[in-house]
This record gives sequence, structure tokens and C-alpha cells, in this order.
Amino acid sequence: MAMFKSIFSLLCLFLEFQGTLTLSGTFWHITDQHWDPTYELGGKPEAVCASSGQRPAANAGPFGDYACDSPWHLINSSVYYMKQIMPDPDFIFWTGDDTPHVPDQDLGEEKVLNIVRNLTHIIKKVFPNTKVYSALGNHDYQPKSQFPASSSHIYKQIAEMWSDWLEPSSQVTFQKGGYYTERLLNRTGYRIMVLNTNLYYDQNKLTNNMIDPAGQFHWAEQVLTEASRNKEKVYIIGHVPPGFFEKKRSKPWFRPEFNQRYVDMVQKHHPVIQGQFFGHHHTDSFRMFYDSDDNPISTMFLSPGVTPWKTTLPGVKDGANNPGIRSIEYDTQTLLVQDLVTYYLNLTRSNLGRGGWEKEYRLTESFRLPDASPRSMHRVLQRMADDRCTLQKYYDFNSVSYDLSVCDAACRVDHVCAARAVEFDAYRDCVDEEGAGVVNGASTTLLVSMAISLFWWSW
Repeated sequence: MAMFKSIFSLLCLFLEFQGTLTLSGTFWHITDQHWDPTYELGGKPEAVCASSGQRPAANAGPFGDYACDSPWHLINSSVYYMKQIMPDPDFIFWTGDDTPHVPDQDLGEEKVLNIVRNLTHIIKKVFPNTKVYSALGNHDYQPKSQFPASSSHIYKQIAEMWSDWLEPSSQVTFQKGGYYTERLLNRTGYRIMVLNTNLYYDQNKLTNNMIDPAGQFHWAEQVLTEASRNKEKVYIIGHVPPGFFEKKRSKPWFRPEFNQRYVDMVQKHHPVIQGQFFGHHHTDSFRMFYDSDDNPISTMFLSPGVTPWKTTLPGVKDGANNPGIRSIEYDTQTLLVQDLVTYYLNLTRSNLGRGGWEKEYRLTESFRLPDASPRSMHRVLQRMADDRCTLQKYYDFNSVSYDLSVCDAACRVDHVCAARAVEFDAYRDCVDEEGAGVVNGASTTLLVSMAISLFWWSW
């Protein structure tokens, strides 16, 4: 009898442990590679690459320069480093922007397609047995950002390039408007929805005054409604995100009506949406979505770009970044995002032969979190708003450890409000409320700098 009780107790303990055991999977997210085939060392600093726009690439080396988009050596090294770190990922998210920042007349349709083809080839070569879910970036078209709301030659050509990755039904909708959905890894209960958010980009003149370009919102509503009916969990990926750019005050990407419709969609269908993954910013950031009671319901993760290119967007101060790639750990039973690990290449050191790709940080370790759930990411945002050290840590990671200057009071408003408020009205309210206490940004910067200096001196 005593032996039976012991066995029964052990069985109960095993079942209790098994109930708390999560099965973890891992995948890669790469974005904004921006390959510049013109990159060449040996000439004048102003002529190293076309993407510099004649800005001098004074410190150009084999891995690139902050004034330029990616040379092939940088792209090649990033993909092979991914293979070295995680040779057999569950899948890869690739969220676009393959071509360099050059005038449209310097590219043309065939050059755009050739660049996409070359990047597709290296990913297939290095990860021949890995499923890749790919979204188009605003630079993956000719003219750039001018994505039509109907079938086109570029949609058809890229669908053919990606035919090994796209199911037949996906090829149909991709050729129609650059978007598609599939069961994630062909598993019952799990779904991926790949959006062409370039249709909502405020620079896209072809979709101006349209209500639902390419019928994508109507289609997405159907996909998410059916996912709820079938008890599926969904990941959403795309390139251009809704909301505001954290490095330039009041700079949105979507037209207002499209931005609101996207937010409404997430709020309505958040029970099935387990993660959103976007690029475009070249920075490392995130966006929070809340319900009507201000409960965190979804998180959009913005992964850093491979290109180190310093943006020419007016008003952005020193907007370069170190090249970055990201691995994401998730619960294979629920699709809950458990952790993010960002790897980077310090461009200055690497060009001098003093380093290469390395781990930058792990989310749960750096921010003391149990996971990367919406509730946990909301906690990070609260700490950013209330704690200078957390804000500074986030700010350092935002540029992939490139810009290590102090994030002053005005900087805090930009980053906190961009992460907190995706809706236009909510963002404006946040800027008004959070900015009300900013009296003298220069004096704030000085005080924070002194505090940080004293902290390090005490060590």
C-alpha cells in the first residue's frame, strides 16, 4: 500500500511538472538588407557607394560604412552567421527592403528583380531545408513605394522566385496584391498572415483615396475571423509598420484611415494574434496595442536592419545603426513569444579586423522579464517611462549599440509615446502629456549625464 502511494505521488508530481513544461522553438527574423551592388573600396570617399548620395564614406571597410547601404560581404556574413548560430531554425521571417537607397532612375525594374533574386538565392543556398515567410518592403518595387492594388509584373516575378516557399493558394493572392496566408509549418491550429503594408504607406500615390487597396483589409478580416472559428493562433508579418517613427517626432508611415483600420483589426482579433513582426525602421523597437480598458493585448516587434545606412530623413539626428539580426524563441504549443536575442556587428571594430558578429543582448535578461508577452512588454514600457536607466538601455539597443549618447527628456517623449500609442489621437495626447514636463532639454541632458558619470565612477 505504501509503495502504491509513493508511485501515485510520483505520477502526480510528473503530471504537474508536465503541465507546466513548454516546448520551445526558435526562428530568425531578418529585415532591411538593402544591398548596394555599387559598393567598392579604393576610390574617393564620396564615390564608395551610390547609396551615400555623395556623402563621404570616410571609414569604409569590407563590412560597409554608416553612409552606405550593405555591401555583399556584409549580407553574406550575416546569413552565414545565422547558419553558425542556429543552423536548423523552425522557419525564417524575411520582411523586405532589399534594394539600396538610390533614385529610381538608377535602378529600374530588372535591377530591382535581380537584387531580390540574389538575396533569395543566398537564403535558399544557406538554408535549403528551411521554410521562409517573406514580405515585400517599400524598396522592393519600381518605382519604390508605388505598389499597385492589383496584379503586376513584379508581383508575378517575385511569386515565381519564391515558389519553393509559397503554397499554390499563396501564389494566387501574392500575384494579386503581394500578400498571403498559410498554416504555419503546415500545422493545424497555427497560421501566418503576410501583409503588404506598402499599400497603406503614405508615400504610395497609387493607393491615395482608396478605401481598401487590393481588398487586403477585407481579406485579413476573413482570415482572422476564420482563425478564431478554427481556434488557430496567428503571427502577422509585414514591412512598413503602423504608428510613429521613434526617432522623429510625429512621423507616421500609414495614412490615417489605414492606420486606424489596422489598430481596429488588432483590437478586434487580438485573442488569436500571438505576435506581430515588422521592419522598415532599421531600429530595434516595439509597439504596444491596448484594449478599451488599457489592458495590453498585443505587441509588434520591430527588428533592426542589416544595413547600417544613416537615414537622410529631415529632423533625424545621426540616424545610423550597427547591422543587426534577431532570433526569436516561442512556445510551440501557444505561439507565445518567450524571448528575443539580437546579434550585431560593430561596424567600426569589424572593419578594423577587431571583431565580427556577436550577441548584443537577450530581452529577458537585459530587462528582467519572464517572457516577451504583451504584459511583459508593457512592463518594459512602464520602466522606460519611469526609470532613466531602463530608458537608456533601451535607447542604446535602439540603434544596435551605435548611438550611445544620453536620451534626454525630449528623446524620452519620442520613444515612450511611439511605443505606447499606435493610434494617431492617442499619440498626440501622449506627446502633450509626457512633454508637458519638458522645460529645458539641455539641462535635463546635463543632469542625466552627471548622474550616469557618478554611477560609473562609483564602480
